[in-house]
Amino acid sequence: MLIPSVMLLIALLVQPICLLYTRAVMHGAAAETARAVATARGAGDLEECKQYARRRLAAVPEVSVFHVGGERDWQIEVAQGDGGRNASVAITGHARPLPLFGQVSAALTDRDSVGLVLRVEVKQRMRPSWLEGNYGDWLKIWG
Repeated sequence: MLIPSVMLLIALLVQPICLLYTRAVMHGAAAETARAVATARGAGDLEECKQYARRRLAAVPEVSVFHVGGERDWQIEVAQGDGGRNASVAITGHARPLPLFGQVSAALTDRDSVGLVLRVEVKQRMRPSWLEGNYGDWLKIWG
């Protein structure tokens, strides 16, 4: 009686740790990708930024309690605004929690046919407002 209870308790404690690890990796990848997006010059560069994010997301194990769906499941949205001053990156993925934790998490977060939806969005102002000019102007000054 004691061993199954202890195992159940461990499983209930490990599941949130797995999801927090996945979200931490997703947030780190989004923040690093936002810095790369700020230097992007065109649509081709933005695609390379998405590939960069996918490489960073490879740190998440393909175990259902961490992530399901493989590399194809990661949905990455990148945007650059205000002449490169702002960058935003949104990453969405899925996890399939353990049955008991799945019921609790379903009440707290979104679910779809794949599993629990994990979404992280990072919006950063890459250049402060007091910094005037654009990249070409700075090249002229320092070049």
